[in-house]
Amino acid sequence: MSSGEATSEVPAPAFADGALKELPFPPVTKNHILNCSYHSWHPKYRAATPKARLVSLPPAFLDYLRSDGIILPPEETDNATWSDNDSGIFSGADNNEDEDEETLDPSANWRETHEAIERTIEELGGKVAPKLNWSAPKDATWIAATNSMECQTPNDIYLLLKSSDFITHDIAHAFDDTVDQFTTPDPEIPYHLVLRKWITLNPSVEFRCFVRNRQLIALCQRDLNHFDFLFNMQDKLRRTIQDFFDLRLRDTFPDPNFAFDVYVPPPHDKVWLVDVNPWAMRTDPLLFSWMELLTMEVPDTVEPKDETAETTIRLRLARPGETDDQTNDSDEDTSDEDETDDEDVEEVWQPEFRLIRSDDPEAYGFTTPQYSAHKLPKDVVDASSGGEGNLREFAMQWQEAQKLAEQQRQEDSEDD
Repeated sequence: MSSGEATSEVPAPAFADGALKELPFPPVTKNHILNCSYHSWHPKYRAATPKARLVSLPPAFLDYLRSDGIILPPEETDNATWSDNDSGIFSGADNNEDEDEETLDPSANWRETHEAIERTIEELGGKVAPKLNWSAPKDATWIAATNSMECQTPNDIYLLLKSSDFITHDIAHAFDDTVDQFTTPDPEIPYHLVLRKWITLNPSVEFRCFVRNRQLIALCQRDLNHFDFLFNMQDKLRRTIQDFFDLRLRDTFPDPNFAFDVYVPPPHDKVWLVDVNPWAMRTDPLLFSWMELLTMEVPDTVEPKDETAETTIRLRLARPGETDDQTNDSDEDTSDEDETDDEDVEEVWQPEFRLIRSDDPEAYGFTTPQYSAHKLPKDVVDASSGGEGNLREFAMQWQEAQKLAEQQRQEDSEDD
């Protein structure tokens, strides 16, 4: 048993006056969070993951991510004529010779890391998608010229990382809400920048899967749009993902409870492991609720009779009052009488697989947009969609508006 494995099963719900008092989560420990870090699980499942490289991050780079403002290292294409020191948003040559050199090039303290990132981008074909140990900066794509996670230069990556609340959570709040948050010292986190080779994924075949007590109990779409063709493939997809889980994850992941994301590209007979997520409130249950996942009735695990057996769990429903011996005897009885009204019923249990139907509100975007809590006002997004020029102009206008507002506040204060 791994030192990070949770030994307790999901506890029974706590009721008060017939109502559920709290979500019956098993204790979420710091070890569980670490087990879900990309650097922890990727070496074990590398053959089943999209092509990626990990770049170890030194403390100086983490300090850069924590620092205020967005100052990017200078590039060969930088133009000194548009540099604006006060904006604190973009890099470029600086007309102020007295300015500290470290301010001009924030990568001076982590130059080896910067160069390693450059080499890795080249090794992966010139385009990558970045993430940190747990999170990808999906909430910051509004600031990218491509409006996506696609990055072609180190500065593209830094801009996304510095603009993302998800990345800030990875750095500053990784162990929040764990049961040992205040009772044990935080273990040292080996932070890594994960660079995945950029490929255009079909969002319709990305799925989130939920594992409780080492059983795959539920799965659903990750993209909240209706895809009609998925309904005809539902059984095949469920079977393919179930086989992948049984073969790759069920007995090898150190914790009994977790969620994982997969990609099942055409012809839908191969599964790629995209991510592993903690069994905790911080993980979005998407088309389920955590109450459903935590209280869902699931049969005890039944091992397949042989390696070729189907992985679905078959439950035989015995007649009331029937013993195991009587059940076995009745299975061997092939008389016409037993094949009539009293015939034994075989019921197949399988994980619940939820898809967005055409009449679901989510299919038409009526609900809150994804990552809306982390997005900026529309004028900021509009500025970013026009490229760096528009965003620089917006930043300068915003700065000027802030100065005017401060002057107005001072004048009002003097009048009072």
